[in-house]
Amino acid sequence: MDTISFVFQGLIPVFVFFTVIYGFAKGVPVYDSFVSGAKDGIGIIIGIFPYVLAIFIAVKTFEASGAHDFIRQMFSIVAAPLHIPPEVFSVAIVKPFSNAASLGFFTEILKSSGPDSLASMMAAVIMGSAETTFYVLAVYLGAVGIKKTKYLVPVCLAADMTGIVIAIILVKLLY
Repeated sequence: MDTISFVFQGLIPVFVFFTVIYGFAKGVPVYDSFVSGAKDGIGIIIGIFPYVLAIFIAVKTFEASGAHDFIRQMFSIVAAPLHIPPEVFSVAIVKPFSNAASLGFFTEILKSSGPDSLASMMAAVIMGSAETTFYVLAVYLGAVGIKKTKYLVPVCLAADMTGIVIAIILVKLLY
């Protein structure tokens, strides 16, 4: 085991130990505070569960309905003259909805094209350049109860699209 791995593996226990000692030094009932936080966490999970479930169902419905394949085919028509691998759009389409689904598409690209292919590199940069917008919005907005999101979704999707386009352009320029 190299030194860096050893240091990082010891970092979390040191942090936990420091937190407990600091809490005791400040007179905070550490265990009671921990249990209270755990109880609050269960309430948050119950509060955001419907939002997460809705996103999960939406992603699965999107894939099962054939809409994903249709949109990917439409993008491939645009991608062909630009020499952009069409499979990259699978990652780009699904990433705003689900990281797990986009990771599945990314894995398939790696298996079929290889790790050094243009498609794999573009997909990798897209994975790091876009956010799971709808999941994040569902969790965060659901947790705090925000209902008025008039401009939030369009702005977030515009940011995702910007990140995806820049990722494709940069990989095309650097690859």
